[in-house]
Amino acid sequence: MTTHAVRLEAADAAVTVVSTERAVTDWSARYFGPWWKAAGVPPESVCAGPLVTAEVDPDRYADAALEVTRAPHTSTTYAKAQLLLAHDQAAGVIRGVCPEEALAYRSEPGVANLTILGRDPGPVATATARLAREVMRGTLLRDGWSVLHASAVVQDGRVILTFGKKGAGKTTAALAMAHRHGLGLLANDRVFVRPNDGGGVDVLPWPSAAAIGLGLLDALGWFDIARERLTGGEALHPTQDQRVTEALLAGLCEPLWEDGKELKAQVFPDQFVRWFGLPLATGGKATVLVFPRIEAGAAPALQERSRSLSDHDFMSGKTEDRYPDVFELARVDGGGTAESRQEVARRLAALPHHCVVLGHDVAANADFLAKITESD
Repeated sequence: MTTHAVRLEAADAAVTVVSTERAVTDWSARYFGPWWKAAGVPPESVCAGPLVTAEVDPDRYADAALEVTRAPHTSTTYAKAQLLLAHDQAAGVIRGVCPEEALAYRSEPGVANLTILGRDPGPVATATARLAREVMRGTLLRDGWSVLHASAVVQDGRVILTFGKKGAGKTTAALAMAHRHGLGLLANDRVFVRPNDGGGVDVLPWPSAAAIGLGLLDALGWFDIARERLTGGEALHPTQDQRVTEALLAGLCEPLWEDGKELKAQVFPDQFVRWFGLPLATGGKATVLVFPRIEAGAAPALQERSRSLSDHDFMSGKTEDRYPDVFELARVDGGGTAESRQEVARRLAALPHHCVVLGHDVAANADFLAKITESD
């Protein structure tokens, strides 16, 4: 049986995904792509962790699930599904099973190895990418990196960071600048940051599917491209609500809402490049901070209000409840150590800050943002 391996690299960290199921390693290669320099490697070259091994094997899954349920275990919620956990303190092993998704896990935190077993390729591939990212996050956090809740674009190594709560306009600002002015997209929602020896802050991408509202897709000129791709048989990320897919296929670009939350298209990282011609960036140095606010009918303008970073701008444990560190892959706060966060915040505070109001005209927003950040 042939084994496949994909290595992910970011800064000095590396994680390898191994599976006999080609669909699993292909999914990770696609998901992390150029952001984390995902590349196939000879399986025989993989001799040490961090390592994520994933197999589609119904019998092994059943045995692993039974092992968890027969042992003393607890129940929690992970990725919106029930997860049963059993700890073997003597062996240094954490076992888990998610009955809803038919997935079983075996984590060895001490040697940074994680095994995933399942019945079907789709859930196994999705879980493998999710947890490979968590292994990488743990490696980077322990090496002094932190995680900021921010979008980011890069021009000639200069990173423009955009902050704000959901709906503030982080995605709108980043995609507008990248699309209009050819900047590299570094991140849609969060980034890794670390103080460097030169007194600045280095920035790395956090690969993820990007949530883009139907109205923004249309404003960017991407709605018809996405519709054509879907009509041709391609698909967006499987977490996308079916109602969004149906609206795209029907040519309906009005925003969709449910309980006050907008339902959005979920774009794979590689689709930014293949579908929309948007380049992806792999890193840079923080140079300017933007704090946008979207207001219908507004012309882009600077605001007199001031804004500084706070603990809420870091992806700390309080904001990471969808993916708690149940397998002890990070073993530090999900946003980074307190020392790292404090130093990053101190250094970013010294950079230019721009509080802006933006309207719904993507081109006007992009040109305005490019003008106010070009000299920083």
